[in-house]
Amino acid sequence: MMESAQKYRVVAWWSSGRTGLAKSNSAPNAIHFTAPPQFGGLDGRWTPEDLLLSAVASCYTTTFRAVAEYSKLEYADLEVEVEGVISKTDSGYSFSEIVIRPNLTISSDGEKTRALRLLQKAKTACLVSRALAVEPKLEPRVQAREPRVEFSQFLSED
Repeated sequence: MMESAQKYRVVAWWSSGRTGLAKSNSAPNAIHFTAPPQFGGLDGRWTPEDLLLSAVASCYTTTFRAVAEYSKLEYADLEVEVEGVISKTDSGYSFSEIVIRPNLTISSDGEKTRALRLLQKAKTACLVSRALAVEPKLEPRVQAREPRVEFSQFLSED
């Protein structure tokens, strides 16, 4: 049973030059990060912006899994793309838009309406999205998997 409050902790430090490390007690590996190249960082490293969007994507994905499981919606695949736009404002740079694009594959067209409702529910329930100053936008896409034709069907038709 979960307690009414949980604490999560990440420690980050600047390791040298233009890179830093972030470590969590819940994961064995540290993440190397840098500022975006546009702000003087190095290519090929995670940026705080990447990590924020990753947090939104992973939170949305795990939240949808829980919502779908609770609602007994079976699905074949879920891929979540999250895109953020950073704009210059009077007070500096900030995210002006975050778009969540879940691509859900279900087994039948008859479940599309319910699947869309659960995708929306996951956006509302995602803890990371709720913590952001920018309201994430949701652009879901649901597709039904085409039935597979078995090789034995071709043999029996002759």
